[in-house]
Amino acid sequence: MAHNNSKYFNTGTDRLTHPFGPLFDSESRVLILGSFPSVKSREQNFFYGHPQNRFWKVIASVMDRPVPKDIPEKRILILENHLALWDSIESCEIVGSSDSSIRNARANDLRVILENSRVEQIFCNGRKSFELYNKYIQSTVGRDAICLPSTSPANAQWSLERLIGEWSVIKEYL
Repeated sequence: MAHNNSKYFNTGTDRLTHPFGPLFDSESRVLILGSFPSVKSREQNFFYGHPQNRFWKVIASVMDRPVPKDIPEKRILILENHLALWDSIESCEIVGSSDSSIRNARANDLRVILENSRVEQIFCNGRKSFELYNKYIQSTVGRDAICLPSTSPANAQWSLERLIGEWSVIKEYL
């Protein structure tokens, strides 16, 4: 169900609140953090909703699974492979989907995941997520994160094959 509330969508720099919760279960061992949901993700009310974002292709390839076609298949791919998904930011000012425009960020509280799962390693999808994690979250959870190259279409210098190669490191923690 998509939200049509202005606190989830904006054209200027209004403060937006993350419209959906984390995806994890008690068997999750690796947490992957984005920065803040894109416009498309906010519309779909689910992670990595932009059709050009390569996240789902990368995870499917790393896990040797078919690329999921819909949200139920995406949930299955994440949970069956002991992964967890969320974002570093709970609310912020952002223009569209531009990570570089994020201002006045408030971090998500990762304890809900870390205290109710077997997460051993946190990975950040891209530099902005990693910067936000280190600025707002690392000291409160006492865990270092590993920065992986962004799967965003804005990260055009990374081919799908290079992304898959770099992202394969997550299998070491599963």
